[in-house]
Amino acid sequence: MASASLLKSSPVVDKSEFLKGTQSVRHPTAAVSVRSHPTTTSLTVCATSSYADELIKTASQGLVPLAGSNDESWCQGLDGLASRSAAYYQQGARFAKWRTVVSIPNGPSALAVKEAAWGLARYAAISQDNGLVPIVEPEILLDGEHGIDRTFEVAQKVWAEVFYYLAKNNVMFEGILLKPSMVTPGAECKERATPEQVAEYTLKLLSRRIPPAVPGIMFLSGGQSEVEATLNLNAMNQSSNPWHVSFSYARALQNTCLKTWGGRPENVAAAQEALLVRAKANSLAQLGKYTGEGESEESKKGMFVKGYVY
Repeated sequence: MASASLLKSSPVVDKSEFLKGTQSVRHPTAAVSVRSHPTTTSLTVCATSSYADELIKTASQGLVPLAGSNDESWCQGLDGLASRSAAYYQQGARFAKWRTVVSIPNGPSALAVKEAAWGLARYAAISQDNGLVPIVEPEILLDGEHGIDRTFEVAQKVWAEVFYYLAKNNVMFEGILLKPSMVTPGAECKERATPEQVAEYTLKLLSRRIPPAVPGIMFLSGGQSEVEATLNLNAMNQSSNPWHVSFSYARALQNTCLKTWGGRPENVAAAQEALLVRAKANSLAQLGKYTGEGESEESKKGMFVKGYVY
């Protein structure tokens, strides 16, 4: 059973071995983790290669065209995942992440929704069976001209399928983390939504589809501007809900920081400050106390890229 594996005791890592291994790591982003999309990556406690090297090795994994669909994708990588997960656990990993996407303009077809849900469920069951906490990431892409009601309609179907198959695969809900997209209009929709509307629709979706046993929900930003993603998260935390509603942003944390840095050593301090500003803003948003005051113009720029893949 999946739940039994979560009682595994952590392996004891000899300090000398850890130090010996870390001395050979030159890349600053090397860490103990498993990410199953867009690549499946093993980064060990005693790593001898960089994060970038590991990504290159497994670049063939991830989203690929789904035959018989409306030009949609599915996320491959389940073959051999059990043995890899067991090895990752022994190397020190304690969590995994699997991202799969659903495109509204392309349907979404029933086939694509079922494939996304089944893949996430099998990955979660395999992860728990090997002692890893699965981060389950069903993303409704921002592409399209549709309104917020259409996003809500599709997200209801996708989340229903995901939790149906999670249950069918005996996944322990209290042993997962959910990383979904917020309920927003399509990026090209002329009628924009306020943070209050996004919060209302997203929390309504959570209450209809997510069991209270799920301990944490970390929203992705998906191409929203830094400020927009933070305002929407803040609005959600101004309403009561049984979950810890948090964030797991990439672009909405990194954009201003990376542009400030620009690869120049003399800009490092300013880039670090920009990152701290964003981290503090989202920390306040988790408490419902973010005001949006003093934000830069750069942080207000949208980051949506049509057909974006990573």
